[in-house]
Amino acid sequence: MPAAGRLSAGFSAAVILLCCIQVIWCQDDAAVPGFSNASTAAVPYFTQVVYDRFANLSASLVVDISKQLGFCIKDPEKDWNGAFNFSSDLGFLADCITDTNGDLTQRLCTAAEIKFYFSSFFIDGGNSNFLRPNINCNLTSWVSGCEPGWACSVGEDQNVNLKDSINVPSRTESCRPCCEGFFCPQGITCMIPCPLGAYCPRAQLNTSTGVCDPYNYQPPPGKTNHTCGGADRWSDVGTSGEVFCPAGYFCPSTVRRVSCSSGYYCRMGSTTENRCFRKSSCKPNSSSQNITIFGVLLMVALSLVLLIIFNFSGHILTSRERKQAKSREAAARSARETAKARERWKVARDFTKKHALELQSQLSLSRKRSLKISSEDTSNVFLKQLKPSTSKNKEPISANEIIHAIEDYPESSGYFHAQLGDKNSKKDMPKGKEMHTRSQIFKYAYGQIEKEKAMQQKTNNLTFSGVLSMATDIERRNRLVIEVAFKNLTLTLKGSKKQLLKSVTGKLMPGRVTAVMGPSGAGKTTFLSALTGKTFGCDLSGSVLINGKAESIRSYKKIIGFVPQDDIVHGNLTVEENLWFSAKCRLSADMPKADKVLVVERVIESLGLQHVRDCLVGTVEKRGISGGQRKRVNVGIEMVMEPSLLILDEPTSGLDSASSQLLLRALRREALEGVNICVVVHQPSYILFKMFDDLVLLAKGGLVVYLGAVNKVEDYFSGLGIDVPERVNPPDYFIDILEGIVQPPEINVSQLPLRWMQLNGNDVPPDMLQNLNAVNMGPEANESIGSKEESAAGVGLITITNAFENRREHLEHSLSKAKDLSNRTTPGVLQQYKYFLGRVGKQRLREARTQGIDFLILGLAGVCLGILAKVSDESFGAAGYTYTVIAVSLLCKIGALRSFSLEKLQYWRERSSGMSSLAYFLSKDTVDHFNTLVKPIVYLSMFYFFNNPRSSILDNYVVLVALVYCVTGIGYLFAICFQPGSAQLWSALVPVVLTLVVTQRRDSKLLCNLCYTKWALEGFVIANAERYSGVWLITRCGSLMKFGYNIHDWALCVTVLFAYGLASRCLAFFCMVFFTKK
Repeated sequence: MPAAGRLSAGFSAAVILLCCIQVIWCQDDAAVPGFSNASTAAVPYFTQVVYDRFANLSASLVVDISKQLGFCIKDPEKDWNGAFNFSSDLGFLADCITDTNGDLTQRLCTAAEIKFYFSSFFIDGGNSNFLRPNINCNLTSWVSGCEPGWACSVGEDQNVNLKDSINVPSRTESCRPCCEGFFCPQGITCMIPCPLGAYCPRAQLNTSTGVCDPYNYQPPPGKTNHTCGGADRWSDVGTSGEVFCPAGYFCPSTVRRVSCSSGYYCRMGSTTENRCFRKSSCKPNSSSQNITIFGVLLMVALSLVLLIIFNFSGHILTSRERKQAKSREAAARSARETAKARERWKVARDFTKKHALELQSQLSLSRKRSLKISSEDTSNVFLKQLKPSTSKNKEPISANEIIHAIEDYPESSGYFHAQLGDKNSKKDMPKGKEMHTRSQIFKYAYGQIEKEKAMQQKTNNLTFSGVLSMATDIERRNRLVIEVAFKNLTLTLKGSKKQLLKSVTGKLMPGRVTAVMGPSGAGKTTFLSALTGKTFGCDLSGSVLINGKAESIRSYKKIIGFVPQDDIVHGNLTVEENLWFSAKCRLSADMPKADKVLVVERVIESLGLQHVRDCLVGTVEKRGISGGQRKRVNVGIEMVMEPSLLILDEPTSGLDSASSQLLLRALRREALEGVNICVVVHQPSYILFKMFDDLVLLAKGGLVVYLGAVNKVEDYFSGLGIDVPERVNPPDYFIDILEGIVQPPEINVSQLPLRWMQLNGNDVPPDMLQNLNAVNMGPEANESIGSKEESAAGVGLITITNAFENRREHLEHSLSKAKDLSNRTTPGVLQQYKYFLGRVGKQRLREARTQGIDFLILGLAGVCLGILAKVSDESFGAAGYTYTVIAVSLLCKIGALRSFSLEKLQYWRERSSGMSSLAYFLSKDTVDHFNTLVKPIVYLSMFYFFNNPRSSILDNYVVLVALVYCVTGIGYLFAICFQPGSAQLWSALVPVVLTLVVTQRRDSKLLCNLCYTKWALEGFVIANAERYSGVWLITRCGSLMKFGYNIHDWALCVTVLFAYGLASRCLAFFCMVFFTKK
């Protein structure tokens, strides 16, 4: 016998269900009148009368069934008809009326007997075939009808009230075997009709075992006249499986069993046979259709698709890039050819001028006359001169005419000027529809670049005078000028009170390149962070003025570029894609596309990235461009947004001398347009050092040693008695002095900051005024501030307090909004969402191989679980669905981690530059919706055809989509809040633990309802349970009662899963914006 816990749920549900059956016979409590004297032809009439009474009462039962069995009966009328609609075959009812001589209603169980039977079963837990003693069956009265499969009548002179649910009638007369199509429990003397899908024939005695087959009960010993009767019980499939129509057969009525035909399959409890798919082989008496072949075919097809994706994923983007490269190369070639033609024209013009002057001197004074012709005539004369005249009648043109034609009418060579972008080059920029054609835009951009090259070669310098010369021919956009002045800038850690910067005073001027140098630990990066307002956990004193006003530097965030020390770029994008994305999101929204292309092409050209522009930057796993090129891309991301203030943290680290000079030349070109550039460098070469305009030299402790022009630094130190030896690089020598490696002969190193303060009239800190002659500026000076000893508890309390203070500052910094003073309107959230969507789409295409591996693993998991976890009719496949929830949760969470955990540094950089966090998050989530829709298909294409559940593939797909959406959002949360290793561990543990909680702690409803696995498992089980009807009703109600599920909650389960997914996404976005490192 099955376990007591499982049966108790089934029996309690059966009590409620079968108590309703008694009502069908209650309209005529007496036997069929005059049936014993009726002819055989009247049997169908009486049968139809009895059944009509049963059928007319189905509407009155709907309310009772809905009230008491609403958790397992979705449509009472439909389920009732599925179990007790015998209209298609009333033969068993007619046979029973004939067999009982019309006293069928006298043998049917009353409500009290049915309640007594099932309540006794509920108390015993199904561990015994015997019921408690009652009026008919006890120690003193045990008639034949008390045995299993037998029933008795109340007698002809006694009426039975079938509605009576309190009193059990005395039923000991005319005992006989139970009719076919009914079951008669042991311990009571009445009959109950078997539901559709059951097979309840008369039992046959097995002489070898002494058991009445197929019901496994024994006749009473010593009673030779007592034969085997009918069925003895109907309960869940685990307890009374012998009553169910066996697999491989279908039972159109409760007394007929038909073998399943070839090409059809019949599950257990079937009333009809189901047609197999055409290509599946269903032999006679098949219990299920063999659709494994479809799973194999789908697996092979999926493998081929993944193989194609694995090998050809990059070709989609490569073909597009090739087309764009061809258009770009054609435009560049045209621009170069135009520039060369322009140079040849200039050479020819100069040559013509030279010879015209010689001719003029030879023609002497006799042919002097003034040259007065109209502009049109002169232009014609000039054009005639270009081609040698063959006419003998025309007069030769004088040299003066040639000179004036060349100098006064250069527009006659308008083709070259139009291509190279003269003062009126804007007029030649593509307009209208041409503005959006790739060839026209590239032609315009490269024409401008070639013009700039020509003008740069002409001026051959990068001074402001050269810029003025270039400005006469090239139109430049005016950038907002930013001047940063700081006075007594001091930065102190809140916990240890250690000073990172101390009384830093100076100014960063626009149009100049400033180098920030100093030994390790001097506070160079801290100085830049203090200027840009990115210091957390510190007390900042002093003042920072922007253009002479006390304004927050965050107000100019849109026109400030910050290049981090690490090369934070997208490795799965090309060089051009990285730069172009930054330009689209950070340049002015109203800037024409042609100008944006020009900006990007100019940066690519100036940084020497032309030959690697279409190459992937590369990641740790996949090799890309070189380290030096990667560093230049890191700088170019900020240059393409045309900043007014550009701050670079060690951009030359790891670069060779040539690459460093190339980078500095590009920065100087930016400075010539009025950009304020501040660069942190470590011991540059002398040539590189001389390319800077200003120098900020810091000593350890964050003290300024020198802040001024580079060309005056050696004179300043010479005045202090520090002379740079011959063949020694000055910056190296100064750093060695500040490090203490070299001791100057005439001055103490610790006095250098004080000398600078006194020389420039800066405020000297009080602690430095005490010992003007011997100031110790080493780290020990700051240690004296916190020399007071503190207890371990005090230190711990300070640490915790500082942690909360830092978190509060982060939150305030995220929530605060500074007034925008940048005069630049960047694209809005929707436009940035479009840009982000395009970028993420490209990244996913390049990661198609990884996606393919994810799909392959998911498909293999579906195959394994579909084969190993076969559907159990008793639990409606709960075991297989439990493994499904765990496997899908684990694999989809691991896949979702890659969306955010690998790009945290890139996000922090883009967010600090003013890009939209919402657009970034939504673009990631939108692209991942592809996985949300496809991964369930991949898994179900394997699991469904190998497991073959009764529920439809559509119901399973909907639940699985909701589950994947839910766990993807949870994966986002783990990826954002934890480090990659911890996030993977959480992703593996959470689904397993939550599933164990749901399956082992069903008594704690509140805890289970908080677990998403409960709703996913309930959705799967309900979708499968709906397909079980008829004889399965008690099994369905018992299992749903055991699990605590409600058959009406399928839509609720799907809704809750989607709600969990949406809530986890909102929480993940909130954590990404407010509770992560900035």
